[in-house]
Amino acid sequence: MGNSDSKLHFRKAVIQLTTKTQPVEASEDVFWDQFWTDVNLTAQDIFTLVPAAEIRAVREESPSNLATLCYKAVERLVLNADSGCVCERDRQAVLSCTRLLTRILPYIFEDPDWRGFFWSTVPKVGKSLDEGDDGSMRPLAESLLTAISDLLFCPDFTVESHSRTSDGPCDIQSIDSCEFIWEAGVGFAHTPPLNHTHDSNRAELLKLLLTCFSEEMYQSPSDTHIPNPWVSFFSSGENRHALPLFTSLLNVVCAYDPVGYGIPYNHLMFSDQRGVLAELALQTLIVSLEQELVDHSKTSTNLSTNTDTCSATRGENLFVNYLSRIHREEDFHFILREIGRLLNNPLLQTYLPHSCKKITFHQELLVLLWKLCDLNKKFLFYVLKSSDVLDILVPILFYLSDCCANQSCVGLVHIGVFILLLLSGERNFGVRLNKPYSVRVPMDISVFAGTHADLLIVVFHKIITSGHQRLQPLYDCMLTIIVNVSPYLKSLSMVAANKLLHLLEVFSSPWFLFCSPVNHHLVFFLLEVFNNIIQYQFDGNFNLVYGIIRKRNLFHQLANLPTDVNSIQKALQKKRSSNSTHNAVFMETNNPYTTACSEGPYKTTPVQTGTLNASLKAMPRIDKLTETSQVSEDGATLLLQQSDSTHSQSDHSSETQDTRESSSGEDDQVLSWKSKLPLQTIMRLLQVLVPQVEKICIDKGLTDESEILKFLQHGTLVGLLPVPHPILIRKYQANEGTALWFRTYMWGIIYLRYVDPPVWYDTDVKLFEIQRI
Repeated sequence: MGNSDSKLHFRKAVIQLTTKTQPVEASEDVFWDQFWTDVNLTAQDIFTLVPAAEIRAVREESPSNLATLCYKAVERLVLNADSGCVCERDRQAVLSCTRLLTRILPYIFEDPDWRGFFWSTVPKVGKSLDEGDDGSMRPLAESLLTAISDLLFCPDFTVESHSRTSDGPCDIQSIDSCEFIWEAGVGFAHTPPLNHTHDSNRAELLKLLLTCFSEEMYQSPSDTHIPNPWVSFFSSGENRHALPLFTSLLNVVCAYDPVGYGIPYNHLMFSDQRGVLAELALQTLIVSLEQELVDHSKTSTNLSTNTDTCSATRGENLFVNYLSRIHREEDFHFILREIGRLLNNPLLQTYLPHSCKKITFHQELLVLLWKLCDLNKKFLFYVLKSSDVLDILVPILFYLSDCCANQSCVGLVHIGVFILLLLSGERNFGVRLNKPYSVRVPMDISVFAGTHADLLIVVFHKIITSGHQRLQPLYDCMLTIIVNVSPYLKSLSMVAANKLLHLLEVFSSPWFLFCSPVNHHLVFFLLEVFNNIIQYQFDGNFNLVYGIIRKRNLFHQLANLPTDVNSIQKALQKKRSSNSTHNAVFMETNNPYTTACSEGPYKTTPVQTGTLNASLKAMPRIDKLTETSQVSEDGATLLLQQSDSTHSQSDHSSETQDTRESSSGEDDQVLSWKSKLPLQTIMRLLQVLVPQVEKICIDKGLTDESEILKFLQHGTLVGLLPVPHPILIRKYQANEGTALWFRTYMWGIIYLRYVDPPVWYDTDVKLFEIQRI
């Protein structure tokens, strides 16, 4: 049948379905086979020939026909999976059913009345149909997921056949799918031959699998998360392919090479089916790992009666289990090296413009990296024990710098900061940041000569001073990261030192301090950074010490901050004359060490009008994101009780509550936190060094700042400073707030990836809102 004839034949079948007023029985195979037998159409064809309006019309006017269509399509998948897809006609039927279900499912999920349809029990199909036992009924969803899983390891369809005897096709139920893992890597040493047809078929099935999982998009976000029954079944022990599927997905992602042999523009001349598969594998993997905080004992009152049976007793998520149990160093090395290579791919510079393929799934890669570090602590420690962590840090900072002004990339900045917060909770991260930053990546930031710590501070400063306004909730998170690493930073550059002091200048301005009951926390964080460096890394940080001396008026102004009502009201008048904190107050004051020039011609990615954007759930405050630990002399960390941590220098969760609930006046609120400003160490430093610097300038007639820096470089404050305070580290702690944020962010990315053909576009999703910027 020619392609045009196939389209016409298929379209007639769709019209018949939409115009029939009477139910079509499931036994009328001649009618139903029109949708998949001898149908040779692409996914784009099927999406065009089955319009959204007609799917909704059948759903409302002939619901029994839509239900039977879904049942018959699943039945065909099950039968062909059981038979092993022995001929091309069967394989084409599988692809047609797969594409048709991918098209229809979102319109079933969007209607609450259909929500439990796939979890209603129906007679089993396939080889189990004739068993005649009590297990002959099962939810349609389980049959569909089982068939997809079987088909993903079907010889000569999605995997290479090891042997095919003259007796006919082997029984697919007897196949050990662990022998058919798609790619070498973790737990599998054999590299199967590359087969573009198999990759294409795998991609079609994974897209249907993602569509099944996407039922979660059509439920309103809530702090109490209801487990996704599709993911629960797929990742449970009831899926006999769980281990080879997990391994295949992970290895395909990590082994993907977008550059190949490096032939310029090869990605424009040849289709990259492995790239399509790698992206879908990555998305399927991160969604399958999305159940780690689920308490199965709490499921079901909000699920349909039919769902209770299928999900409440399912057991643990095997994908999470497998990920958390990876432990071999060679596996860690493989994963970290390949994720680092892929994250650095968009940073590649070539002489010929656009001659090298750039991946677009870096956001999903960051989600996978987050899950690896969060769920597998051995992997986290492996990442931090060598300088390889910097191969992850640099691309993350590149993405943050590149996207901070783009509203459509707010989620990307969040995930990057979250990963750095997780890493900063470990001492080794701060130590690794002292490595010189020599491999220059094109970023629109100030030029500096220094370490990776300087790069971190310069990029964070850019986000705060010129990033999008929706990034303001991340300010305390970014400063917490700097606080965590500050006791280990041996030598900040002058540029980075001045960036920190500029932030203090901005955040300590009276109008900013008084315009919000929580803004003073930012000043506390910065003061803690300065105190940590002075107390623990004074010798090498003469640039910062010199900057503190030059900006000493800032600290004196903080110490003498007015707390009377008139002064507060006068300062707030400045707030009313501006619309946001992103105004002239963020402009850096001119000094010889702050330069506006960037590292080469590279400029930040501009915001494109008309861009679609998915809304995000609000992230928890920093005191909900972290728990405070004290570092002992031997490097061990001791978790502080809440009562202890609230009395530390800058853990102010209790102060926040007091500030919001106090009724004794705004001046009393300011007086409360002003009395706790940790200025003693800095004031003592100024008391000792300012007279010394002034004297040497007068005695030697110094006008060259390099001589002052040389003097400070060899100075000491041993015995002159207060007793060093304990080092406090704020470590990320898992919580439902961030779990919900990640779910929303992850599904928002996936939704926006598939607008052509539009898998979910223009359906009534509830998990987030779609905005056009």
